[in-house]
Amino acid sequence: METLINYFETIPSLHRSIILVGGITIFWLIEGAVPLFKFDYKKWKHAIPNFFFTLTTIIINFGLAFILLNSADWVLANDFGIINWLPTMPLWLYVVLGVLLLDFIGAYLAHYVEHKVKPLWMIHLVHHTDHKVDTTTANRHHPLESVIRFIFTLLGVFIIGAPIGIVMLYQSLSLVATQFSHANMKLPKKVDHFISYFLVSPDMHKIHHHYVLPYTDSNYGNIFSIWDRMFGTYMKMNREDLVYGVDVFPDEITNSNIKDLLIQPFQKYQKPTTIDSSK
Repeated sequence: METLINYFETIPSLHRSIILVGGITIFWLIEGAVPLFKFDYKKWKHAIPNFFFTLTTIIINFGLAFILLNSADWVLANDFGIINWLPTMPLWLYVVLGVLLLDFIGAYLAHYVEHKVKPLWMIHLVHHTDHKVDTTTANRHHPLESVIRFIFTLLGVFIIGAPIGIVMLYQSLSLVATQFSHANMKLPKKVDHFISYFLVSPDMHKIHHHYVLPYTDSNYGNIFSIWDRMFGTYMKMNREDLVYGVDVFPDEITNSNIKDLLIQPFQKYQKPTTIDSSK
């Protein structure tokens, strides 16, 4: 474990790029072999706006990385934050707690707030207006959302007291997890359901991309599914009933255009639809 943390403390940018590109490549190939839905689309054309927003996320995170690094160094040097205030524990437990809590504050909580605060929801909508959810959708975030997510991660570093090694480990796991959960891949239902007891599985997260409420406001988790189960935001539905997109911005052509997506958070939208999930 010490070797692992030492590696992530100084992980080269090239290695982080390999994780990003390697994950997309692997899940892209799996999607082609065992797709959940056989989309009638040109996959590369569909991926262009998603890759654009992946690039903007990389640029923003790279530009703000020095803040994250200095903050993580400060909490470690000053013995600040939850995991530093707890009694002495084995390194593996220290790391597990750090990753778990970063997943809660930096992902689950951030995601929940984005759905509940209207201006943030308007920004987050860009992620939901993909009508063909696949592994490239994972990093389809408006540049403003990349900043919002960074702020929550930074908040997590201070509250948790996470050193940079744990932060980098978490971000790497988060990247692969979100590529996995968005991938248009068809796992056996029992396998997917079993995974969802511990981790966010593809079927579990796809429900979050269903086009109407209340499903859109469920299954906020990123790596671990325990937060949705603990806080009552977990929902189930048949994968065959999934319809991607979001009802307030239904135009698929507009939702595939980079320029339109950049200004989407500032546009008027249609009245949302709510369906009775109990039926």
